[in-house]
This record gives sequence, structure tokens and C-alpha cells, in this order.
Amino acid sequence: MSLLSTETSVPPPRMSELGPVDSALLDTLLREAPIGFAFFDRAGRFQRMNRTLAAIYGLEEPACRGRTPSDVLASPDDAAAHEAAIAEVLAGAEAVDSGHRLAAGEPDESGERRQWSLSWFPARGEGEAEGVAMIAVDLSDRYRAEVALGRTEERYRSLLTATNQVVWTADAGGEVREDCPEWRTITGQTAEQYLGRGWLDAAHPDDRDQVERAWNDAVADRATFDEIFRVRTQSGDFRYYRSRAVPIMRGDSLMEWVGAHSDITTQHEADDMRQRLTQQLGEAALRTVRLQKATADLAEALTVGEVVQAMTEIGQSAVGADSTALGELDRDDLRLHMLGDEHGARSGARTAAGAECPVTMEFAVRERRPFIAGNPAEMRALLEDADEAEALEFLRATDERAWVALPLLSAGQPIGALRFTFASARDISDEEKVFLEALAGQCALALERAKLFEREHRTAEALQASLLPEDLPKVKGIRMQAFYRSGTQHVQVGGDWYDAFPLPDGRVAGVLGDVMGKGIKAATGMSRVRNALRALAFSMPEPADVLTGLDRMFDATEGVDQVTTLVYFVLDPETGQIDLSNAGHLPPLVVTENAGPWLLETAPDTPLGVSSERGHHKFFVQPGNTVVLYSDGLVENRKRAVASGLDELVTVASQARPEVVGDPQHMLQYLVEGMLAGYEQDDDVTLLAVHLPVMDSAPE
Repeated sequence: MSLLSTETSVPPPRMSELGPVDSALLDTLLREAPIGFAFFDRAGRFQRMNRTLAAIYGLEEPACRGRTPSDVLASPDDAAAHEAAIAEVLAGAEAVDSGHRLAAGEPDESGERRQWSLSWFPARGEGEAEGVAMIAVDLSDRYRAEVALGRTEERYRSLLTATNQVVWTADAGGEVREDCPEWRTITGQTAEQYLGRGWLDAAHPDDRDQVERAWNDAVADRATFDEIFRVRTQSGDFRYYRSRAVPIMRGDSLMEWVGAHSDITTQHEADDMRQRLTQQLGEAALRTVRLQKATADLAEALTVGEVVQAMTEIGQSAVGADSTALGELDRDDLRLHMLGDEHGARSGARTAAGAECPVTMEFAVRERRPFIAGNPAEMRALLEDADEAEALEFLRATDERAWVALPLLSAGQPIGALRFTFASARDISDEEKVFLEALAGQCALALERAKLFEREHRTAEALQASLLPEDLPKVKGIRMQAFYRSGTQHVQVGGDWYDAFPLPDGRVAGVLGDVMGKGIKAATGMSRVRNALRALAFSMPEPADVLTGLDRMFDATEGVDQVTTLVYFVLDPETGQIDLSNAGHLPPLVVTENAGPWLLETAPDTPLGVSSERGHHKFFVQPGNTVVLYSDGLVENRKRAVASGLDELVTVASQARPEVVGDPQHMLQYLVEGMLAGYEQDDDVTLLAVHLPVMDSAPE
């Protein structure tokens, strides 16, 4: 039988037509080719196979010749596949291709059987097929590559599924040309609705324009597209997606865009929750700081007026209120009385028409709970039980748009109300409500403390006034004037005092002293010294004798820590002679009409109660001169020492105009203003002036 060609389009030449050289060449090619080759006769028997195919089968060629595949192949499946292909070709098929993993042969280095592509062709003579030619090509490497690629694609798709990513593509112009079933499953769009720029229609109406602008900019600039927007799902709700696409370049040419839509709803909600928590924590911290600041400011407010002023400033800075009002409940008539103007501070909230709406504060007091209306509609609803006409008139006239009234409670009982008003509607959160209630609690404490302070301060002032003479004696030939200003902001009584009284012999006695310390102890000590001095002066008026007697009394009645200083003098109005003793006090100031002022420097004595021999000093006051006794509050403070204060006192006195020097009342006022200018008074200031008019001037 002649060997036939497998080329079906051109009639194959017969072997007899080949020369010896051509026949040998063909035989060599078939035998040495890297592909498997076999020829079967019409009975399906092997007529010839090359070395490669024999190796594939794991057989020798002579053992196969003249036998069918079922006779020589160990695998029934392999034999059946061969015989089926042969039969199909002999039945008229032009070619039969099959990919087949042969059971025969040795496995490759991976341990798997190799994959072969078997192609079957009719071998034609003059007419019908005289047999079947089979070619076997090793596709193992390509098969493994395809399998690996398939696995990679499966893993990639699994990863995208696990990360909620939807891959999409667009052409160079930004138009979507390929369908994306995953996206359409999410949005419910049809393919026609999705393609082109239709995918943008799934974006939230508020986000669509922004996303489209960003996509157009990215396409125009060939830059990465990265946007976060809301997407409407099939169920009608919206989820947050992040869409990111990158341009695929080939050289300088943009080929296409590849991107991914990622569902970030959970992450976005977590971020949003974290931001809200951070904001809430920040607001809570800010409210705490504001409450601490408000508490500190209210703690410094001693009077009711200062409390009102502090609350007005707190309302502006800590609450953001446009106006603040504070009302006190009168226990007698059970009515609220607004605090403010009479205490030197801004009063409660006023409307454009000058009217007020006390109903809000009355509600807070009556119900003992906050009254909150964030807008006029809420105000009308809350005032249903009030006088409707009054409420409507108030809302018509006012520019206010939100109101908060809080009860001020002490031991659970209302003592007043606090009100904030706002020029715009205000949404009062639960957290802010807690802050406002805490602020009202601090305000109630400050108001109670201020009322107590004012009662005690009035009592202290009355006690202080009772310890000082109501009037100075009127003595012919002299003019006397005193000045007292308390330096304490608290309810304690000061220890400064002054006194003057006529003696039986026609002279005048005067004293200015200072009991160190404050309070009842200092006041009572000062009262004992004052009364004892008067008693001693009437029996033995000379200054040294009076101070010696005071020393004995002081040792018997006062404690060792009760330091008391004083200057005591006796003046003869006819001669101008002054006899003086100084128990550790500051030197008197002498102001003259014609010469400069000077301090009456004497040898310093010790305070009362410290054993020493009391000195006695005598000098004359010329007509027109003024002698001024003063306490250390005039010359000493936190910023000025006593020595520099005394020098400054002389300087200030030297600048007094003649009409001031001749009037003791003006002289004292001038010295106080000049010495305290630029300084904060932190101690009692007490002065006593004795002026001897010129002979032709009429006594006061």
C-alpha cells in the first residue's frame, strides 16, 4: 500500500511517483519529527508510526504494526477515543481534532500525564480515503499555562468578591463599552441603561454632578479617577461606594480605562461614627472647660450685681446667647423680680418693643424644670396655657427666635430663674441641656452666696460705722476732717480707726490707730483700745501717760499676736502746741501754706503692749498749716513699699494747690486720689487732718 499525503486540498502524490532520495527524505522527517505521526488503514490498524508517537505510547513500532488501538493501548479510554476518531474520518469527516491526556507513556516532571492534541485526517488516493493519518502535538506546557491562568482569574474574581469590588472598563474617551453584570446586579440597571455614561445615573442626585465632573476631568487629564459617592441600589436605599480608575497607556496612547467600584458603606459609617464621637467628645470637653470657667467667674462674684454681670458675660461667651436675664423669687409676694439695672449690670432680655415675656421664667420656677423653645412655633405650643393674646403680642413684637429658661434651686426650692434668648432658632441637644442645667446650678449657688455676702457686708459696715465717731468735735480755732475707706471686698471689719474729742482743760485730743488683722477679733480689740484711751485721756491726758496706761491694759486684755499701732496727740488751739506720742505708727505729715510739706520724724516707739518708755514730743503748728495722720493703707500696697510710699506722699502733698492746703476736706481727698492713682487698694485707708486757720479766718 502506498503512503498518502494528509493535505486534503491538493491530491497527494503516490509513493511510486517519489524518487529514491525524496522517499528517504520523507521517511527521515516522519521518523525524527518532534510531533507524533501514525497511519491507519481502513480497518483501523496501525500501518506505520514514528519514533515520537511510539515513545508517547510507551511501545515499539513493530509491536503496533498491523494491530488496532484496542490491541496495543493499555487504556480502554485511549483506544476507544482513537477508534472513534478513525471511524469518524472514514465516515467522511475532513478532520477530527481532540485534546487528550493519554494514559500511556511516562509522566512529566510535575508527575502528571502530558496533554496532547490529536488531529485526524483522511489519507486519500484517487477517490475515497484509503486510510487515516493522525498527528499528535504536545500541548502540556500551554495546557498548564491555561490552567494556571484560569486559577489566577478565579482567585482574582474571588478576591474582588470578598472585597466587594466590581471591575469595570471604559474606552479612551471615558465611555463604558463592556457590560458589567455585577454593577447592574447592585443598581438594577439594564445593560442599555448602564453603558456609555449611564452608570452615573445610579449615583445619588446630590452627588452625580460632582462625580461626572471628576470623571470628565480625569479623562481630559489622563489622571487617576478617585471619587466617593452614594449609589442607589435595587432596594431603593443608598450605599457608599469608592470608584477608582486608572488609564492604561501604550506608549503615549491611551488605550482604555480600568477601574473598580468598592462598597465602603461599613467603613464610611464607622468613620462617620468615629467623627461624631470625636466631635461629641470635643464638645463635651469644651462644655466642661466652659463650665469650669463659669464656675470660677461666679466664685469671684461677691455681690448680686456682680453675679448678674458675670452671668451676662457667661451667656455671651459660653452659651452664645444674645441676651441673659436673672430673676429672683420674692418669698413674700411669690413673684419674680428681675435683677440687673439696680445692681449696675445689664438687665434681662428685651424685645424690640421693649417688652418682656416673664412666662418662660415663671414656667421654670413653677414646674422646677427647664423651659426650652427652639423656635417661635415651639414657643406658641408651650404657651398654650398662658394668656394667648399676651403670648401672640410678645411673639409679634420680639426679634427673639429661641428661648431657654432654667429654675434656680437651693435645697430643692426655687429661689429664682435664669433665662437665655437667641436671635435665631436654636436646637438644644440633650448634652447642651445638661450643661445649661449645671450652669444654672452654679448660678443659684453664686446668687445665694452673694445675697448672704451682702447681708453680712451691711452688718459689717454698720459695725464698722459704730466703732468710728459720727462727728468730729467743733472746737474754736481749729478745723478737723476725717476720711475712711474700707479696703476689703469681704465682710470682715477692718482694724483702722480714728477719734477726736475735747478735754476738760480746753485742749483737743486726737488719735489714729491700726489693729493688725481683720474681722471681729480686730474690731473688738480696736474697740477696747479706743474706749480705754478715752478713759485714760480724761484722767491723765498727756500722750506718754496715756500710752503707758494703754500698755498695761494691753498686757492684761490682748493677745501677743494682736499688734496695734497708733499716734495720739493733744492740741492747744490757742497756742498751736501739739504734744504727741507714737506707738509704732507712721509719722504724721505736716502741710504748710508757704513751705514744702514734711514728715514729723520722731524716734520710733514700739507698738502697744511692748515694754518701753514712751516718748513725748512737742511742736507747734503755725496758722494755715495742716497736720495729717494716716494709716499704712495710704502709702503701702503690693507694688509699693512703705519707704517709697512716704517719699511719694511728700511729693504729692507738695503739689497741692493753696486752696486745697487751706481746706482739710479737700486736702484729704486730694491725698487719697494722688496716692492711690494707678494702684489697687488692698487695705483700709484712714486719715485724720487738723488744720489751724490763719488768725483772720473764721473758724468752722
